[in-house]
Amino acid sequence: MKIWCDADACPVVIKDILFKAANRTRTELTLIANQHVSTPPSKYIKFLRVSSGFDVADNEIVKRLESGDLIITSDIPLAADAIEKGGIALSPRGELYTLENIKARLTMRDFMDSLRSSGVNTGGPPPLNQSDRQTFANHLDRFLAKNT
Repeated sequence: MKIWCDADACPVVIKDILFKAANRTRTELTLIANQHVSTPPSKYIKFLRVSSGFDVADNEIVKRLESGDLIITSDIPLAADAIEKGGIALSPRGELYTLENIKARLTMRDFMDSLRSSGVNTGGPPPLNQSDRQTFANHLDRFLAKNT
């Protein structure tokens, strides 16, 4: 089992949690982004830089993902692709995407995208808070305890 991180939009505090978890559990973590991401020296942590472009990093993650792998992303379509391929998806806010909830998340995402494209200001997500970080860390720890 490997962990894949959609690193372009992943908050630094979440990356730090991932770094510690990868080293503690000796789980391979690969961060994929189209710009440089600093990583600590570790045989368990890798960084893959991809070219810029629409969905280039997402496509690379899906290409490399195997059934049972964990993906960290806030990108709902990427999470859906990962789940379809047998992966597990967890958002940086600690929301676990599953077969049971991903369709509803995609529908809501598309609806909000339609509102924004018609000129409605929907605002953005609130800043990541301590509760979000704790929820993420708890889900990650439970997943790793079951799968490593």
